Amino acid sequence: MRPRVSPTPRWWAPTARAAAGLSLVVVTVLWARGGIADLTAGGRPAAGAAGRLAALWSADLLLLQVLLMARIPLVERAFGQDTLTRWHRRTGFASFQLLLAHVVLATGSRAPVRRFAAFVAGDPGMLLAVAALAALVLVVVTSVRAARRRLRYESWHLLHLYAYLGVALALPHELTAGRDFTASPAARAYWCALYAAAAGSVLIFRLGTPLWRTARHRLRVDHVVPEAHGLVSVYLHGRRLDRLPVRAGQFFVWRFLDGRGWSRGNPFSLSGPPRGDQLRITVKGLGDGSARVATLAPGTRVLIEGPYGRLTAESYRGGPVTMLACGVGITPLLALLWDLPYGHGQATLVYRARHAAEVAFLDELEWLAQRRGVRLVPLIGPRAHPTSWLPAEYADYTDAEALREIAPDLADHDLYLCGPDRWTDAVRAAARAVGVPAAHLHRERFSW
Repeated sequence: MRPRVSPTPRWWAPTARAAAGLSLVVVTVLWARGGIADLTAGGRPAAGAAGRLAALWSADLLLLQVLLMARIPLVERAFGQDTLTRWHRRTGFASFQLLLAHVVLATGSRAPVRRFAAFVAGDPGMLLAVAALAALVLVVVTSVRAARRRLRYESWHLLHLYAYLGVALALPHELTAGRDFTASPAARAYWCALYAAAAGSVLIFRLGTPLWRTARHRLRVDHVVPEAHGLVSVYLHGRRLDRLPVRAGQFFVWRFLDGRGWSRGNPFSLSGPPRGDQLRITVKGLGDGSARVATLAPGTRVLIEGPYGRLTAESYRGGPVTMLACGVGITPLLALLWDLPYGHGQATLVYRARHAAEVAFLDELEWLAQRRGVRLVPLIGPRAHPTSWLPAEYADYTDAEALREIAPDLADHDLYLCGPDRWTDAVRAAARAVGVPAAHLHRERFSW
């Protein structure tokens, strides 16, 4: 029997948001106790005090950024990894801008190079701070959208880990030069608690839990099956998979121990309901990591990190449901079609593909159509126009008109979407135009 995954308490999401905002208030109050006193006593100039506040805000946001992506289960289930990734990116850019403001305000406009050299000479932690800044610059530059498009996912993911190095290298400078970190028992308690929470979360949820689950379940590749053009399914077996707290629609980060490149993780969704003795993922050969999945040999050992995602039955209200999938986006939705407790004839699957050869899982879809009454709507062919989610046969329809034609009474359904971002953005806009409430629309971004 598969373990039940407890739903996230409703109060958790607003409480987490409030705590994040409150952290900046706490930092400001702790700074004000010394910063304002300096100004009123004719001490440090206003630019220096403002620079210290910018550094404190930057450090606070940087640690919150670490917590956002620490894979804390309650946080993941409350917000979803797509939302957390978006907040992580925005928080990271804000933190970096505040850090640059701190550097500018601290060195001043007169002889900044000389003052910077004096800081380095007078503070043994300053060289580490410079190295921390360099690591964070690398992370920020590779996080810009234009740069991400030029990088493989595996390379981007590896470079992004330098953020942890930046956090670690900045700590000595903060302790030796940042008197706001150590000026009072309250400040010491706050910053020690925040650093401990960030470090502990990473150690427990990013390292400890994945290693424990990998050792406990001992997943190995059983066999690999071609599904469609460029699409393969990997069947995996292991121990005690009935105790793995995963639900249909979720994904893991997978590392296959098949030689060079094994350390680069790739996020793949389950393409079938989790079973007590077997898991299945389906992969499209896009990057190097996903392309080599087709060549995996039986018996290859697997490291897992997860499960993640909230595109699950937990959001299902009951009654009619419509799913729209594009390309490899069929994988989590197919798992949900098997898993959701809808009645006979209450489910519709709209499956978008450019070519008929790209349509996968025909046997399973036909079984679901015959045994559970799933209505299948294939949308095959080139796009009607560059921004459309529809094939050419719907060129005379607006996006909303076509959706209303394909799925009548959609406003009363739960709607699940999975596909490329631009495609799902277009479908989402059409769904809102035909009256689907935001609470009925379930989507999770998988882009990086």
